[in-house]
Amino acid sequence: MNNQRYSAKLQRFQELLAITVLGNIPTLLLGTKLRNLVYRLIFAHLGSRVYIQHGVELISASNIEIGNGVYLFKGVRLDAKGHPNNKLCLADRVAIERNVDIGCLDNTCIYIDVETFIGPNVCIAGPGNIKIGKRCMIAANSGIYANNHNFTDPILPIKYQGVSCQGIVIEDDCWLGHGVTVLDGVTIGKGSVIGAGAVVTKDIPPFSVAVGTPARVIKSRIVQDLVTSAD
Repeated sequence: MNNQRYSAKLQRFQELLAITVLGNIPTLLLGTKLRNLVYRLIFAHLGSRVYIQHGVELISASNIEIGNGVYLFKGVRLDAKGHPNNKLCLADRVAIERNVDIGCLDNTCIYIDVETFIGPNVCIAGPGNIKIGKRCMIAANSGIYANNHNFTDPILPIKYQGVSCQGIVIEDDCWLGHGVTVLDGVTIGKGSVIGAGAVVTKDIPPFSVAVGTPARVIKSRIVQDLVTSAD
């Protein structure tokens, strides 16, 4: 146990040292190239041609895997602390825009698959597992929250009643509009479109268009595609 604590503290020291020295060097002053060179020592994996802009915050980088051609813009926060088995993985050519906050919390795996785009000011949070598929587009100010606070006891403060978590799956080729909220236990099927401001509280079938609070399916993209093809 003492060895594990010492190892964790050493990793955190190396992480803080690398980020403090290199984290805020502007891109024009070779900041990106220097970060790519040194950050390989602190990440679980760091691919090639990765763009990490200055001002990116990393916590428990030893639990974070970054694929090839990933873009992380200023203000991004990747937090994999909370459990030794946590894993945060950004696959090849994922782009994370400014001020996105991704946090694992406890015993969590967050996986974002290839060529997915996460817009500015999005929050993605465990402790439930979260999988976002290939070539998805998550618009600005959206929230993906894989947890629910328990509140059955009216006497005990909600803060102390713990949380439940089932996890969230967003399948390939989904588009979430501006300000969409996805709650715990939801699967959004492949090829679905979620309208701006919607709150997704239950599963959405593949190739659906859903809007509203709570989100409801208003049409299927499959039928529309078939009609278009017939024309």
